[in-house]
Amino acid sequence: MKVILLERIARTGLIGDEVTVKDGFARNFLLPQGKALRATEGNRKKFEAERVNIEKRNEERRNAANGIAEGLNGSIVTMICQAGETGQLYGSVASRDIVEVLAENGFTVQRSQVDLLDPIKSVGLHTVSLNLHAEVAVTITVNVARSADEAARQIAGEDAVDGDFAAGQKDAKQNERFDDEV
Repeated sequence: MKVILLERIARTGLIGDEVTVKDGFARNFLLPQGKALRATEGNRKKFEAERVNIEKRNEERRNAANGIAEGLNGSIVTMICQAGETGQLYGSVASRDIVEVLAENGFTVQRSQVDLLDPIKSVGLHTVSLNLHAEVAVTITVNVARSADEAARQIAGEDAVDGDFAAGQKDAKQNERFDDEV
């Protein structure tokens, strides 16, 4: 299906480009979300008449995204979650949780803007990308910890897994080898 793009779409085109996309992509994503128009003669004329307004609106969105990006880029967001001794979370941290924490810190981000391939399921520092606009992307660090003290230690560079637990595991393996030899 041929469409006229109303905003920049990654790996597809820029504002005003007339591109051919798969029918499902156009019907299910581009057209319902107002990101494109069908490439008909009437829509071409409509787009050319509104081109200045569309580009102005895109510029405003990009400026708003840049403002958020300045405050977020490289920042560390701390999340306190319950986890076992091995650092495995009893649940997981999803994009919804990251959006809630960012909102508490005064940043407005949509769930669709959080680029998290898989939920976070372990304690530690995790890098997450945020696509705030088609032309603005930032990276934040999500510090998942069991307590505020552990979060501070992780930022300082310490390992999140309990040292006593790791030492106990090592002692248990040594005892197994000793029992096998006897």
